[in-house]
Amino acid sequence: TDSPLRAFESELGVQAPVGFWDPAGYTNDGSMENFKRRRATEIKHGRVSMLACMGYMTPEITGKLPGYLSPSMKVQFADIPNGLGALSKVPGVGWAQIFAYCAYCELSQDQSAASPGGAGDFGFKAITSSDPATLTRKLNAEIANGRLAMMAII
Repeated sequence: TDSPLRAFESELGVQAPVGFWDPAGYTNDGSMENFKRRRATEIKHGRVSMLACMGYMTPEITGKLPGYLSPSMKVQFADIPNGLGALSKVPGVGWAQIFAYCAYCELSQDQSAASPGGAGDFGFKAITSSDPATLTRKLNAEIANGRLAMMAII
């Protein structure tokens, strides 16, 4: 058919057995610009979710850091539970530091549509290869793992 959705069948992240899947219909307009913006957002959210999953699992596997998270409030790292329980235990100044760092990460690079950052490339070359087929496989794996992490961290 001449569906505008066919324009996205060859993009990264389109994987068997489902193929291109857009149940909410966000791509019904066929706009490549909107698709690329949403894909960059998906990659960013997937990366943050993968880090969040590791942050949730690592203290349970390896143990927590010794010492105090906040010496003035006498809060030790061991006192901080995983998951939503941490929201009420981490001091407000700690949350302010976390949000300030996130803001710095967001605002310190050009993420406009025409920039590499707009496509999710921030110069960290952990996922790279000189072989195009291997690079495509790695990038598809990143998207798939990010999607899994977004569901896992909910």
